[in-house]
Amino acid sequence: MSNDTPVAFVTGASRGIGRASALALADAGFDVVITARTEREGEGRTESNSVRNDDPIVAIVGSLERTAAEIEAKGRRALPIKLDLMDADAIVAAPAQAIREWGRIDVLFNNAVYAGGATMDRIMDLTPERMLQLMAGNYAHQVLLIQQVIPHMLEREGGRIINMVSGSARQDPVAPAGEGGWGIAYSASKAAFARVAGGIEAEFSKHNVRAFNVDPGNVITEKRKALRPDDAFADHYGSEPPEATGSVVAWLATSPDALSMVGKWIYAPKLCADRGLFVAQAPLGPVDRPGAG
Repeated sequence: MSNDTPVAFVTGASRGIGRASALALADAGFDVVITARTEREGEGRTESNSVRNDDPIVAIVGSLERTAAEIEAKGRRALPIKLDLMDADAIVAAPAQAIREWGRIDVLFNNAVYAGGATMDRIMDLTPERMLQLMAGNYAHQVLLIQQVIPHMLEREGGRIINMVSGSARQDPVAPAGEGGWGIAYSASKAAFARVAGGIEAEFSKHNVRAFNVDPGNVITEKRKALRPDDAFADHYGSEPPEATGSVVAWLATSPDALSMVGKWIYAPKLCADRGLFVAQAPLGPVDRPGAG
């Protein structure tokens, strides 16, 4: 099917930053391919991210069904596709389906993050198997997804790839994991992924395929709201609304001025404030330092 409307492909779009970015991209004129594990409202559940099992398993709002309805209410098309970052076959199949049904992918936003074990494991709890799971979900399989999209972008003579990074890749935690800090395996996997955008730039910028790293700061997601009303990270890093990063993603996807940001570590709250891209109802946190992400 031919399509003259630009298409964005967003991972982890059932809730949080992924959902906010998908809606911002719809506002910016994109039809949006949305992927996530949670297909229908009411199916979402948290999961343990540490062998200590500190947190209960609770329901969380958000689904592809809900995000798709919100995109369509804005007059844009939504193509929901179930996708698990640990499923390599699905990662290969999802962009192929999007191209087959809509004919193009102009922007790829790699927002999803592996949410399973070892994310908050402490050093003595880590095992090689759990560390490799994190590296697969947060690095290797995300590169695999990029590999599916780049040849298509080269055929179309351009595209933009936006990668979600984390301040944890550049900062040391102020406390142990589970007490206001994060697991080193998580930060190592995000540090690895932070190197990808620069490699894309080096290899493909001459073909007008451009790449960006976006650090969202400390965003209180639906999962974190469901687990604990008082979030320990907010005490140290402030907190930012997901819509702030969503507005930055849409700006990076569309603005000619965004090309001045390639190869840089983009701290979304500061760029959002400097450009006046989104105004929250009340100040939620600092805009001059990277957060945990």
